[in-house]
Amino acid sequence: MPVERLRATARGVVAAALLAAAGAAWAQAVPPAPARAAACMACHGAEGRSRDPQVPSLAGQPRTFVENQLVLIREGLRPVPAMQGLLDGVPDAELVALAQYFAALPPPPAAAATDGAAYQRGQALASRMLCGTCHLPGYGGQQQVPRIAAQPEPFLLASMKQLRDRPGPGRDTIMAAALHGLKDADLADLAHFLAHFQPPSPAR
Repeated sequence: MPVERLRATARGVVAAALLAAAGAAWAQAVPPAPARAAACMACHGAEGRSRDPQVPSLAGQPRTFVENQLVLIREGLRPVPAMQGLLDGVPDAELVALAQYFAALPPPPAAAATDGAAYQRGQALASRMLCGTCHLPGYGGQQQVPRIAAQPEPFLLASMKQLRDRPGPGRDTIMAAALHGLKDADLADLAHFLAHFQPPSPAR
C-alpha cells in the first residue's frame, strides 16, 4: 500500500476515534434528567433536539444561556406565549438543573440538503459580520451567548427578523444592532448557513 494511502487511512482511523471519544464524553457527562425536562421535550424534542422547524433545540446550548433564558421567562421579562405560566413558581435550583441537563446533551446534527450557493453567501456574511467572535468559530455559543449552529432554519430566520425589527424585552440589544440594515435575503442566507453548519462538540 502506498505511503500516502497509509497516511490517509491512519488519519481516518484517528478522526473516527476522536469522534467516538467525543460522543462518549457527551454521554458520560449527562446528568439524570430532571422531572420537569419531559415538559420541555414535549416541544423542544426528545433529548432536546427539536423536530419542530419553529422551535429551537436545547441540546448542547451553553448552560448559562439556558439558565438566563429560563429566569427571564419565569419572571415575565421575556414573553414567550408558548411557555406562559409553565415556569411560574419554579425555584432557581430546578432551573439550574434543567440548564445543566440540556447543556450536557449532545447537540443536534446539521440539517441535510444544502443549497450550495445560499450556504456560501451565508458563510461569507457570517465571516464579514464576525458572528464567530461572540458565538465562537464553531457557532456553538459560550456563557450567555447561544448556540446557533444546527438550529432549525425557519427558527433562525424568524429569530433574526424579530431581533432586527422588533427585539422586545429580554432580547439581545447587541444582536439587534448587529442585524440592523440587513435585508431579508441576507438573513435567509445566514439562517441556511447556520442550520447546515456542523461544528465540533463544544467544551463545557
